[in-house]
Amino acid sequence: MPSEGRCWETLKALRSSDKGRLCYYRDWLLRREDVLEECMSLPKLSSYSGWVVEHVLPHMQENQPLSETSPSSTSASALDQPSFVPKSPDASSAFSPASPATPNGTKGKDESQHTESMVLQSSRGIKVEGCVRMYELVHRMKGTEGLRLWQEEQERKVQALSEMASEQLKRFDEWKELKQHKEFQDLREVMEKSSREALGHQEKLKAEHRHRAKILNLKLREAEQQRVKQAEQERLRKEEGQIRLRALYALQEEMLQLSQQLDASEQHKALLKVDLAAFQTRGNQLCSLISGIIRASSESSYPTAESQAEAERALREMRDLLMNLGQEITRACEDKRRQDEEEAQVKLQEAQMQQGPEAHKEPPAPSQGPGGKQNEDLQVKVQDITMQWYQQLQDASMQCVLTFEGLTNSKDSQAKKIKMDLQKAATIPVSQISTIAGSKLKEIFDKIHSLLSGKPVQSGGRSVSVTLNPQGLDFVQYKLAEKFVKQGEEEVASHHEAAFPIAVVASGIWELHPRVGDLILAHLHKKCPYSVPFYPTFKEGMALEDYQRMLGYQVKDSKVEQQDNFLKRMSGMIRLYAAIIQLRWPYGNRQELLYSQIHPHGLNHGWRWLAQILNMEPLSDVTATLLFDFLEVCGNALMKQYQVQFWKMLILIKEDYFPRIEAITSSGQMGSFIRLKQFLEKCLQHKDIPVPKGFLTSSFWRS
Repeated sequence: MPSEGRCWETLKALRSSDKGRLCYYRDWLLRREDVLEECMSLPKLSSYSGWVVEHVLPHMQENQPLSETSPSSTSASALDQPSFVPKSPDASSAFSPASPATPNGTKGKDESQHTESMVLQSSRGIKVEGCVRMYELVHRMKGTEGLRLWQEEQERKVQALSEMASEQLKRFDEWKELKQHKEFQDLREVMEKSSREALGHQEKLKAEHRHRAKILNLKLREAEQQRVKQAEQERLRKEEGQIRLRALYALQEEMLQLSQQLDASEQHKALLKVDLAAFQTRGNQLCSLISGIIRASSESSYPTAESQAEAERALREMRDLLMNLGQEITRACEDKRRQDEEEAQVKLQEAQMQQGPEAHKEPPAPSQGPGGKQNEDLQVKVQDITMQWYQQLQDASMQCVLTFEGLTNSKDSQAKKIKMDLQKAATIPVSQISTIAGSKLKEIFDKIHSLLSGKPVQSGGRSVSVTLNPQGLDFVQYKLAEKFVKQGEEEVASHHEAAFPIAVVASGIWELHPRVGDLILAHLHKKCPYSVPFYPTFKEGMALEDYQRMLGYQVKDSKVEQQDNFLKRMSGMIRLYAAIIQLRWPYGNRQELLYSQIHPHGLNHGWRWLAQILNMEPLSDVTATLLFDFLEVCGNALMKQYQVQFWKMLILIKEDYFPRIEAITSSGQMGSFIRLKQFLEKCLQHKDIPVPKGFLTSSFWRS
């Protein structure tokens, strides 16, 4: 169909023509006459021409080929060239100078030039073209702005997403770090727990090890102490054995001397009414017994205490045997003398009767004392039972000294230090006793009691205990008793009121620790034998200085102390003794202190002392002094205890004993006698003995 092909070509040609490339405004009818008026008006430049010249022409000149632009057309008028106006993609296709469907380029070029000339002739077309270009530019700018805004929004979103991702990454890292930290913390806790368990187990093992080591050390120490103790016991046993052996030899020697005395009594055989052979036979048996004991002891290394006790019993029996024999001889001699006197009296009477009654005279009476009683009523020697008691106390004191001999003779510096500390701890509190308050006195008592009980006490800034040495307790007991007596000898002798606080502490310690009391008596009897009472006798062969020491005198460099000083010391010790027997320690719980209902050495011993000293011959200056001191301190307590019997005793002293004292007292020694006499007469006159000065009252214990 050739006609159809031509139709299509026609349509294409029309489309490529100027009219076909025009854009029609559909609403042009609404403008009516304005449109026609514009077509009919003269061409004029549009108001957008300036903008086209400024923005479009420079762009078109850069894109315009130099071959298509003539010098004449270029220089004619740059403002009147529509070909320099830029076109949008759509507009370029509408106003293109040549179309792809154009048969040749020349025709398209002519048509384009024709179109441009038409545009120049129509201001409305320029206006439209400007509007189109402005619209395109505005649309492009809006698109660019929108694209920029979209890009910015996308960038913001990307930024927000990036920040959110970064924050999530941070949170994830934090969570991961927290998880790692928790795991590390759990692991560390587990490790610490296991470490603590390991340390606890290790400490437990160490504690067990220390405990076992301590037990082993204690066992080793105990074993060492046991070994030392056994060695010490063995040494003491040997020493005691040697002492016992020497004592046995001494007993045997004394036994042989007594046997010789027994044999010497053969000369009185004619006077005796008893069989002397029985005494001699028993004496020989006792000598053989001691010889057998010594022989058996030599075979078994050392004698035992039982052997020594048996030998002492044999010696005592020998003494009793000899004493009985002596009494028999004395009785026989007395009978013989009395018989001789009677015979002489009978012969004298017969002779007087033969000479006459004027030569009758009475025979001389036996010598009488100032009181009218015979001197033979009193004795000089102490009673046997008292002497045995005295000897037992001295033996106990000597045994105590032997017990701690190892401590006193030790060359070890540590032992010497312990000895000094124990001696200070025992003696210093006693030195601090005075007429102070009762509370302070209780502190001193508790300190001494604690020391003797094995508890540690403070002395010189150090802790001291008798358990530091096996012999410590014996040493402290001996030194404490010695110090109490020394305080009486020195402190009480100078200050009579001090006797009571010292005595009450000594009495309390005596109740709790009886051995200390025995040692106090032993020291007191040794330094003041009149406190027994005991008058030592001078034996043949004894040195004068030794005898003076036995009497209680202090002898230094062969010089005997003055009589006044001697009486002063004896007075102090008797006053202390008189205070001890009437006082008891007022403090303490019965369950703790174990107080007995009876004083360990009470007023009955004071009554015994007073009775025995009145049964003995008085000593010049000594007896009067000691009687005054004893009665002044203890008289009030004895009066309350024995009442009528005590007053009878005082009357006996006044009526019978005073003349005996006065008879032996020289004129220069009458001071003590007069003082005793005045004191006794005053007490009998008032029928009361005053309370001694310094006596501890209830107010003293409340202070």
